[in-house]
Amino acid sequence: MKLGGKVALVTGASRGIGKAIAEMFVREGASVVITSKDPKRLKSTAKEISAFAVIADIRKDIQVRNAVKTAIDKFGRLDILVNNAGIFPKIKKLHLISEKEWNDVIDVNLTGQFRFTKYAIPHLQKHGGVIINISSDAGLKAYENFNADAYTASKGALVLLTKSWALQYAKDKIRVNCICPGVVETDMTQGFLSSLADREILNAEYPIGRIGTVEDVAKSALFFASDDSSWVTGAVLPLDGGESAK
Repeated sequence: MKLGGKVALVTGASRGIGKAIAEMFVREGASVVITSKDPKRLKSTAKEISAFAVIADIRKDIQVRNAVKTAIDKFGRLDILVNNAGIFPKIKKLHLISEKEWNDVIDVNLTGQFRFTKYAIPHLQKHGGVIINISSDAGLKAYENFNADAYTASKGALVLLTKSWALQYAKDKIRVNCICPGVVETDMTQGFLSSLADREILNAEYPIGRIGTVEDVAKSALFFASDDSSWVTGAVLPLDGGESAK
């Protein structure tokens, strides 16, 4: 077990990528705290994967702070933080986006990651640890007709923050790395996969010949969380079947 004795907190883990990461960490021996603002789904997922659930809306500072405190109260320490929670906006060109729509995405996808990291750092500083940011290949390059500017901005910022945090906290033995998935099949991406033709078009975009799975992301997160990557910090992993290399 690669994570035996470790305590991990995974945000946005009631479904999709977060759930897959949390489940893999549990299998690898970690005690895992999962957060979400959906109580019913969070409770169900926690029971299914044997994780500890804490309801937390990433947009609310007091709930984020309480989630980290609850994890510490329950397990006595924190070794791994996975900043996974995120939302995807309606596709619109920039001049059609309202300021509220912009702010809603930035608040969840960027400021929310700041909140969880801020409260986790003092605990990680005690004995070292790992922060894994889940960004997107949309944070690495611009894509034609991908009109989701707030999402792109938030994911691009998270890439650079990964490098900044890695340098800030290296002396505290805190490693900070980032995973940038392409399209991964989750309920969030079902709108892009509504037909076989849509799926085939998306698969063809990737040199490997397929879109991603949540297990692809979970395996990469395990690498960054474990001692297999003990000399890796500030790394940004394009996890997109070669698409961003084009």
